[in-house]
Amino acid sequence: MKTDLLYEGKAKLVYQVRDKTGHLVLDYKNDATAFNGGKKEVFTGKGRLNNEISAYIFNVLNEQGIQTHFVEKLSETEQLVHQTEIIPLEVVVRNVAAGSITRRLDIKADTPFNPPLIELFYKDDDLGDPLINDEHALFLSDINKSELQEIKTKALEINQQLTRIFKAVNLQLVDFKLEFGRLASGCIVLSDEISPDTCRLWDITTHENLDKDVFRQGTGDLLEVYQKLLSRLEARS
Repeated sequence: MKTDLLYEGKAKLVYQVRDKTGHLVLDYKNDATAFNGGKKEVFTGKGRLNNEISAYIFNVLNEQGIQTHFVEKLSETEQLVHQTEIIPLEVVVRNVAAGSITRRLDIKADTPFNPPLIELFYKDDDLGDPLINDEHALFLSDINKSELQEIKTKALEINQQLTRIFKAVNLQLVDFKLEFGRLASGCIVLSDEISPDTCRLWDITTHENLDKDVFRQGTGDLLEVYQKLLSRLEARS
């Protein structure tokens, strides 16, 4: 089904699709990166796990009326998605203080945010994906004020759905990163992936990390942790 390689990112390969206009194939890689690519490693089987987890979550979000680019899982590592023009913003939703925000703003780790915080980052590897404000976002992208508000509203709706999904498997959704894209029709939809690469998840009982922090911090076996997350989600089905 897939033909020419269009783009290779840190975690995925993006291919054109034969005889199916308006769609792409995403092929999840086994690479793990952290600290803006400063730490890298290959884990055989990681691509399969991220594909399975992301496909599961996108299916649930689609069922709940959240518009996403996801169409279907094609293979162990591949997904068929609607082609979108990615908006160059990373939208981070924070329910609890962890990671970079604790250092940037000297906020005590584990501090809850109620309501959740939304932060915007400019997608540019060369610049290190810098934190930006609303005015920067409007200047650096083709979205307008109402579309930026739409993105923030969608992000909070997704937060509610993801919090529910993960709470059902005894996990706290600490924070997560989203990317949005524009369909040919102009409609803005959730794109990229939802996985332990893009979410920070803590076991509610033990506070164990079930996300990429085990790789960032060198505190656990990444494949074992990702498989544990997938098994919990599949058991919920």
